Amino acid sequence: MPLLRFIPETTNVDFVKYRFVAFGLDGLLVVVSVLSIWLHGFNLGIDFTGGVLMEVKAAQTIDIGPLRAQVDSLGFPEVQMQYFGGGECDRPVNSCVLIRVQPPAARAGQDQNDVDQSVARTIRAKLGESYQYRRTDVVGPKVSNELLHDGVIATVLAVVMISAYVAIRFEWQYGVGALIATGHDVFVTAGLYSFLSWVGYDIDFTINTVAALLLLAGYSINDTVVVFDRLRENRRKFKRMSLRDMINLSTNQIATRTTLVSAATALSVVPLLFGGDVLLNFSIAILFGIVVGTFSSTYVAAMLLLYMPAVGGQVEAKGEEAAV
Repeated sequence: MPLLRFIPETTNVDFVKYRFVAFGLDGLLVVVSVLSIWLHGFNLGIDFTGGVLMEVKAAQTIDIGPLRAQVDSLGFPEVQMQYFGGGECDRPVNSCVLIRVQPPAARAGQDQNDVDQSVARTIRAKLGESYQYRRTDVVGPKVSNELLHDGVIATVLAVVMISAYVAIRFEWQYGVGALIATGHDVFVTAGLYSFLSWVGYDIDFTINTVAALLLLAGYSINDTVVVFDRLRENRRKFKRMSLRDMINLSTNQIATRTTLVSAATALSVVPLLFGGDVLLNFSIAILFGIVVGTFSSTYVAAMLLLYMPAVGGQVEAKGEEAAV
């Protein structure tokens, strides 16, 4: 019985020919991201704005829907809930919930800490004595600002160090391509969060988003390294082939593999879209990042080699003429 194939095993697409169309589409994404972040910024979640965190436990499994409705009825600007487990929280399963609430801003003459403490007391009074209040923490603006700062630094360092590894593992031209491509993927995906909140969608930029961006950086560089590795292999086999033809050959050789891997990864993430607000923020970044990362591996990382000094110091005269 022949194998079922959704796409051809080998392709013959002139990827280099369509690079300017791809550059135009990609440039539009970057411009929209820049304008959105500049004009609107991010709808920061509780992690980065400060708020009240409470751990509650019940003697039975908690139905998070009614619990959320009770807390939402208090009218706080933002409420997040999620199950957590371990230890007593697994007896029974889903008997512990982490509640995150963004308190209203303090009015003139009020202390924000007093407002936060009042929020905690209000939630306790609303939920009653049927829950155990295992922990109540107040995250102040200073701590949340430090968390945001550290998250940005961690993301930037991850991109830089990954690119440095590629430059050492291959050659410096590949490192530059990896730096721009990976940084591009992370930036455009972050811009998606800003744009969605700008046009009215209730989506927050949280610590889970930062985790998703770091994961995306790793996924993106994996695709990029696959392209670079095939380029290096073909450069050894076809020493007289122009760089333009080599990029087309290498990209076509891995097109089927890349498409199938990206599709399989996306399918595994789709169920997370229905896992509540916390998982929604995470899965949106991953799904969008899969598309952008696959695109950038070919049309950002690989195509940049056409506009840099020839890899290995060889003069790619034929390739340079074809690239014009």
